[in-house]
Amino acid sequence: MTAGVPVPPAHVQPEEPGPFDGRRGRWFLVGVIASVVVGIALRCWTTSDLWLDEALTANIARRPLGDLVSLLEHDGAPPLYYVLLHGWMKVFGTGDLAVRSLSGVLGVVAIALCWPAGARLGGASVARRHWVAVTTVVVMASSAYAIRYSTENRMYMLEMVLVLVGYLAVRRALEHPTLPRLVAVAAVTAALLYTQYWSLYLVAVVGVCLVGVSWRASRPGAARRTLVAVAVGCVAFLPWVPTFLDQAARTGTPWATSTVPPTGVVLALSEFAGGEHFEGDVLLIAFVLLPLLALFGAASSRRHIDLDLRTRPAVRWEWIVWVATLLVGLTASYAAASAFQGRYAAIVFPLFVLTLAYGITVFRSRGVRYALIAVIVLFGLVGGVRNVDENRTQAGAVATAVNDWARPGDVVGYCPDQVAPSVNRLVTRDVEQGVFPDFGSPEIVDWVDYAERNEAADPIAYAENLVARAGPDGTIFFVYAAGYRTLGVKCEAVAQHLTTLRSTPEILVVDDGVTLEHMNLLRYPPAP
Repeated sequence: MTAGVPVPPAHVQPEEPGPFDGRRGRWFLVGVIASVVVGIALRCWTTSDLWLDEALTANIARRPLGDLVSLLEHDGAPPLYYVLLHGWMKVFGTGDLAVRSLSGVLGVVAIALCWPAGARLGGASVARRHWVAVTTVVVMASSAYAIRYSTENRMYMLEMVLVLVGYLAVRRALEHPTLPRLVAVAAVTAALLYTQYWSLYLVAVVGVCLVGVSWRASRPGAARRTLVAVAVGCVAFLPWVPTFLDQAARTGTPWATSTVPPTGVVLALSEFAGGEHFEGDVLLIAFVLLPLLALFGAASSRRHIDLDLRTRPAVRWEWIVWVATLLVGLTASYAAASAFQGRYAAIVFPLFVLTLAYGITVFRSRGVRYALIAVIVLFGLVGGVRNVDENRTQAGAVATAVNDWARPGDVVGYCPDQVAPSVNRLVTRDVEQGVFPDFGSPEIVDWVDYAERNEAADPIAYAENLVARAGPDGTIFFVYAAGYRTLGVKCEAVAQHLTTLRSTPEILVVDDGVTLEHMNLLRYPPAP
């Protein structure tokens, strides 16, 4: 006793201050609320028209559910998001805002789920739980990557929500494997497999980890029961396996080449940080170092961090799962000569955010933590603001020109077919539209045997078909883009032959070479 104040034993460590303690903590709370509000607002706001993948998704989802299996056999995706979007559009309509709002709502749900996920990762200390939870929330809320896919009509935000739910379900099942908790694990496993095929890699890695836990644990019953629940979820996927195998054999990714795994890892981390923009370049440094610090680092004082190559147990399994899933997926894709895009890594992004948030809390100094969070939030929101007015397609400019110039009896041709869905969605004129090479529907891209079909296609025959359909009095509008894989110069050959059959075209829209989905529009007047 000293002056009547009890002195704690030397081996008892005082509880660290929480994130909102004191005057700085109150200001931090204001910043957290502001960043979450801004992040939610940015998830509801983008000015871009739907690009190819989004337009295709909307076109498939609005068809009768009885046609869904047949349509997806030609598209190459699993069905869950399309079923959800079908019901969503029945209620809210088919406009750009309506179809994207499903992802926006899921984006907000993901932010909310980050709190319990981060709190569980934080461990027994109340202050540490609050630190990891709030850091996970603000990183997710301000992430340019999460904002982008909250404003895109695709399944990636659904993936993130399911991964967070699955993380909580597995953690709870390992603590106490009651029947409801195991049912939740099985249901989330099945839902993930029916949402995106990269989930196969995540489920496989989690399964191997559960085998390892059950092998090493003194009481392996919980891990074994959780593993059985994962297996039950996989069994629920069996009815879709024949469709999946047919898709894998006949669709694939003919639009791009494969990526070697190390390059894919760099691409994924770069996308997580915000892509090829200055804010992404800044954040990439933190997005590499902080997860590593979470795995290997432990603060010995306010100014020193010790590194332990045996890794830190608190975040070990989360780290292993997201890294192993990414590497397994990239290796399998490369072996199958399949392409990789940064959006595929959405399956591991929530776990990555958890490890990143834990890495920030490795620093003992609250000032350093506040500074790191501020930098990540600031530059993340810069990317989120960029997403508001960054157009993903030139479809709007092309469709506006067609609507201004076209008249009944005119014809619109597309080459490749990949530029058609986004433009067709916006064309309001009563004109005939068809894609290269067989004048098929501009609403759907058929990926089955895509390369072989384009290899056999005849650009001259397609050009003559356009002229015959337009007749002597009809104008031909030709939408094309160069450089698409499997097509060579066939689209340019169509344009050249149309010039021979008609006359020199008027250029209405020029490929800007910058927009994600870039294209040209040529107008061929009626025959003289």
